[in-house]
Amino acid sequence: MPPTCLLDALGAVPDPRDDKGRSFPFAPILALLVVGILLGRRSPGAIVQLADDYGGDFALLLGFPRRRLPTASMLSKLLPRIDVRALEAVLREWIATRLPPDDALVVNMDGKCVRGRADRAAQLPGVHLLAAFVPRFQAVLAQLRVDTKTNEHKAALELLNILPTRPGGYIITGDAMFTQTEVCQAVRDRDDDYVLVVKDNQHALVVDIDAGRAFAAQAATFSPRRARAAEGTDTRSTVRTNDREGARPRGAPNVGEHGAPDSASEVARAEAGFPRAPLGHSQGQGV
Repeated sequence: MPPTCLLDALGAVPDPRDDKGRSFPFAPILALLVVGILLGRRSPGAIVQLADDYGGDFALLLGFPRRRLPTASMLSKLLPRIDVRALEAVLREWIATRLPPDDALVVNMDGKCVRGRADRAAQLPGVHLLAAFVPRFQAVLAQLRVDTKTNEHKAALELLNILPTRPGGYIITGDAMFTQTEVCQAVRDRDDDYVLVVKDNQHALVVDIDAGRAFAAQAATFSPRRARAAEGTDTRSTVRTNDREGARPRGAPNVGEHGAPDSASEVARAEAGFPRAPLGHSQGQGV
């Protein structure tokens, strides 16, 4: 199924206006706002200026029936009435259809305070948003407002619930604030993976990670061929005859004609009990 056109997708956002007095269709208005924001226009007046910058056909390309755009005053009155959650859901689903379906996608989960929204004189805090950002495509898949009475850790659980799933899955990254059992379990419940920062104040977790890394480094040096060679040395049978051994020293293990010692340590103890000539002398008997 081919990806849906953005203009068609915006048609699913409910129109907050009454049936009477609709001078412009609602989906093209939303498309105008999206294009204007992507072009860096920060005000309704700057957005409607696009018609003069790009010509009258620009309005027709956005779906307007005539070569003119809504006024800045009309956009200012309409913006507070738009269902933000519905618009974000439509954009989220549309962006998800444009992503490659198979390979794992890295998503950075981070919170920021919206610039220009804080008013220190009025003691009003800024709007704090938690977003799931895809660096590869410079796109926000999902975002929500963090309430002043909660923190990003709790908001992350809600963000993971609205993040659209995909066949290739995600690799969720984040700072130490999200290194919580609930967040990690929520990521695993989605069949996704995570890469999170761990600080020294989480001492037990740091110790576990260091132990796991040391085990992985040791396992990387393991050679199956060397292990089989060592196993063959330990289980190799030893054949000795009584007439070659001579008298068995006291305390030496009884190794029969076709005896196989239980371990290499028994062979070493048995050989240590035999007398050896000093260096420079022959151990054989004279003829």
